[in-house]
Amino acid sequence: MDFSELNPKRKVVVIGAGSVGATFCYALAQSGLADEIVLIDHNKDLARGQVLDLAHGQSFFPPVTIRVGDQQDYADATLLVMTAGARQQPGETRLQLLRRNASIVRQVARDIALANSPGTLVIVSNPVDILTKVAAEETGWRRGRVLGSGTVLDSARFRSLLSHNCGIDIHNIHAYILGEHGDSEFAAWSMTHVAGIPIDEYCTSCRMCTPTGKQDEWLGVRKSIEEQVRNSAYHIIDYKGSTYFAIGLALVRIAGAILRNENSVLTVSTLLEGEYGVSGLCLSVPAVVSGRGVERIMEARLNPEEQKALARSAAVLRASLNELEGNE
Repeated sequence: MDFSELNPKRKVVVIGAGSVGATFCYALAQSGLADEIVLIDHNKDLARGQVLDLAHGQSFFPPVTIRVGDQQDYADATLLVMTAGARQQPGETRLQLLRRNASIVRQVARDIALANSPGTLVIVSNPVDILTKVAAEETGWRRGRVLGSGTVLDSARFRSLLSHNCGIDIHNIHAYILGEHGDSEFAAWSMTHVAGIPIDEYCTSCRMCTPTGKQDEWLGVRKSIEEQVRNSAYHIIDYKGSTYFAIGLALVRIAGAILRNENSVLTVSTLLEGEYGVSGLCLSVPAVVSGRGVERIMEARLNPEEQKALARSAAVLRASLNELEGNE
């Protein structure tokens, strides 16, 4: 289906009224991107409470309809965002939790497909790469119409740390975290630029974080930055229990690319079919995101170490997917 055929009313359906879903609705309402925001949750009272709280702030943001909905709202949604997921219970294994969340995502994806929804589906629930693959298979839609939030947030964290260390406005830094949204993700340093200058070239002259500017010194800083990005969520969860502000804003960025047909390059989780030497898995690589979802994948030339890191990340995801499929 062409973008021009989509419902011209920008209707966004959010499945899951928890912290992430509600924060996304809050940020989306302020952005002016949506004409209508519909919140769905199996806990009706939670959804009603979140909507009522948001509605009380309507005089402070652009005109938008915000309401509680149900499965009937899938039928004319421009964008559907899945944030719902089960919490790990005491004594529950990682695989048991994965199976429960996969079951939830399958049911929602099945309902969306049965409603003949014209929209694009974005998966946020974790583990996002595995669940994006599950949803894509369940809908049976063309490749790219189902995508995951992937490492859009991780890449934002990466840029934030580079901005701090380089003393440069974050908007003048291009940098990407690729692979799994998880422990095997990695920084694509070969694709990192500061004000259009490749990071290797920039680091040889910048003394902001390395007094001598020697290679071994800034390589150590790079390793530290990458570890901070990878461990950010763990620290936030330790401090306050969960993350939701930054992911809510990252989702607004993805939503904007879809609702405005921007053709923005974002590191969303998308199905690879041979790109970067990976097939049959969803993981994060630079992709052009438009009103149709992932329009195309940007196949950059990674250096040998980065290509190995991507292959390792793919292997981790394949093992998890095989474990899930083998236990169902």
